[in-house]
Amino acid sequence: MIKVLIVDDHHVVRRGLLFFLKTQKDIEVVGEASNGKEAIELTASLQPDIILMDLVMPEMDGIQATKHIKAKYPNIQIIMLTSFSDRDHVVPAIEAGAAGYQLKDIEPDELVLAIRRVMDGENIMHPQVTTQLIQNQEMTSELPHMLHPLTNREQDVLGELTKGKSNKEIASSLFVTEKTVKTHISNIFAKLEVQDRTQAALYAVKHGLTTTE
Repeated sequence: MIKVLIVDDHHVVRRGLLFFLKTQKDIEVVGEASNGKEAIELTASLQPDIILMDLVMPEMDGIQATKHIKAKYPNIQIIMLTSFSDRDHVVPAIEAGAAGYQLKDIEPDELVLAIRRVMDGENIMHPQVTTQLIQNQEMTSELPHMLHPLTNREQDVLGELTKGKSNKEIASSLFVTEKTVKTHISNIFAKLEVQDRTQAALYAVKHGLTTTE
């Protein structure tokens, strides 16, 4: 069972998430919190696997709560679930340690899939968020690719990764094996000095290594 803690200051949102997640055989909602401080307290006592974290809340926001939780419990994964898709909210959330960033208009089935993928060690970003980050990049498209240490194939893999694709989907798109994809991703992390897929995607956006096509 994947133990989930729901954190949102709106009762209706929490009720809606609880109602749907309770129908999933592999997911157990172990608690609810209405702000960041409650989230920290409940995390200590409940030890969830995944936290669905709202971004803007009274007393303590989701970014501050994420920093506290990840510092003490690095193995607990946090998915931001919010209405904000702009760079000023997304980047601080990822830098705080969020493994996923999803918008509240996400389809329930897609949210469940995101929870399962984050539980499996992936980092998931809502496609709309990725697109907006790319569209709002500043001057990065003018940087020549030669300034970056990636091979052409690694850039291909990074481009697919930035679209939120899984290793299996990347392998199918590029006509290679999943093992080859894993090797390329490992090399990408090492060369770019990033820790996970989301940080790699942000690097790609910041340095013009991907497009909206």
